[in-house]
Order: sequence, then structure tokens, then C-alpha cells
Amino acid sequence: MRRPTWRVRLGAAAELDFAGIILWTQKNFGTSQSRRYRDTLVRAIGELANGPDVPGSKARDDIMRGVRSLHVARHGRRGRHLLLYRVVRGRIIEIGRILHDGMDVQRHPPFSRQDDDG
Repeated sequence: MRRPTWRVRLGAAAELDFAGIILWTQKNFGTSQSRRYRDTLVRAIGELANGPDVPGSKARDDIMRGVRSLHVARHGRRGRHLLLYRVVRGRIIEIGRILHDGMDVQRHPPFSRQDDDG
């Protein structure tokens, strides 16, 4: 197995998104489903340790310059969320938001407009 070469971190908004998604899932579908979906999110986040251009990721300059997205429904996993991320200093990937795929991502920017360099 190849060793991860990138460090992945969640920004403050993404941390809140993650916690909110898990809480909402628990309230609506129960603890067991909440744990399964948490694992789905963690696995998708973990894939980014292989670099920003993982298969299935997309450049999303329509949202903001340098932003990419990765849907969590991959490799047989089910889910309805997108990871919105960018490369920052060195080999660090920062996830700015974790948004439901039905949301208008233009209304929920993953990063501050003033913060272009990470």
C-alpha cells in the first residue's frame, strides 16, 4: 500500500459541517447510520492524502480559483456530500466545506475571498 504523501486538514467551517452532518444523520436515521456515514466521510477525506487530483475530483474554478471538489459517494459508498478543498502551503490539502450535493455551492463559499493563498 502506498504511503500518504499529503497532509489533509479541515478548516473551521468544514469541522462544523462534519459535526452537523453527523448530528443530523443521528437524529434522522439513528446512531448506527450516523457511524456508517461518519466512516464514509472519513474515508473520502482520507483519499485526499494521495493528492488533490484523486480520480473523480473536479476543478471548481466556477466556485473559487484553485478549489476542487470530491463527492463522498465513491468505491461503492453512498452519500450526498461534496468535499470542497484546495492545496495550501507545501503538500497540505485544506477542506473548506463539506456540503450536501443539492446545495447551491456558490452561496456557501469554502474559503474567504480575501484568503487566496491558504
